[in-house]
Amino acid sequence: QVHLVESGGGLVHPGGSLRLSCVASGSIFSINPMGWYRQASGKQRELVADITSGGTRNYGDFVKDRFTISRDNDKNTVYLEMNSLKPEDTAVYYCNAQVLPLETMLGWRTYWGQGTQVTVSS
Repeated sequence: QVHLVESGGGLVHPGGSLRLSCVASGSIFSINPMGWYRQASGKQRELVADITSGGTRNYGDFVKDRFTISRDNDKNTVYLEMNSLKPEDTAVYYCNAQVLPLETMLGWRTYWGQGTQVTVSS
C-alpha cells in the first residue's frame, strides 16, 4: 500500500503565492509520473502538472508559466510552486502518483492523496 500526504494549501489573496508538497510513503519501487490535479466545485478534475522521474514536466494549458512543479526522487516528494494566483485557481488540489510497488510483479498502480483546499479570494 502507498499513501500520499499533501500539505501547503490555504487561503491567499489574488496575485499571491502558495507552495504545495506531497510525500509518498509505503511499498514503492518507482513513481512515474508524480503530479497534481485539481477539482473546482461543480467541475471535472483536471491536470495541473506532472513530472517524470527524469524531470520531464507537463502542465495544464491554464498554468501559463505561473506554476512550477519539481520533485525530489530520493524523498518521493513532489512540489507545486504557484504564483500569480487567481480566483479561478480556487479548487481542491490532489496529489497523484503512478507507482510500481516493491513487489514489481503487481504492476503499476494509481494513487491519490486526500486533497488540499486552495482558496484565492480577496
